[in-house]
Amino acid sequence: MQNYPNPFNPSTTIRFTIPSNSFVRLIVYDITGKVVNEIVNGYLEPGVHSVEWSGTDTNGIDVSSGVYLSLIHIWRC
Repeated sequence: MQNYPNPFNPSTTIRFTIPSNSFVRLIVYDITGKVVNEIVNGYLEPGVHSVEWSGTDTNGIDVSSGVYLSLIHIWRC
């Protein structure tokens, strides 16, 4: 699903659906492919999930304005 608001300031909500119990990683990248932050890393139950990204990197530092990509990896259990 599309994150909202987009563009965001100062945070954005990322929604996604998983069909069954799964291990999920949601990672935000910058346009060079560098990992900016890992928002989800764990087991989730089936259904619709919403997570908020506050626009910070893994150290909690605000990132600069620009284009960011999110990628969700799902491993069914």
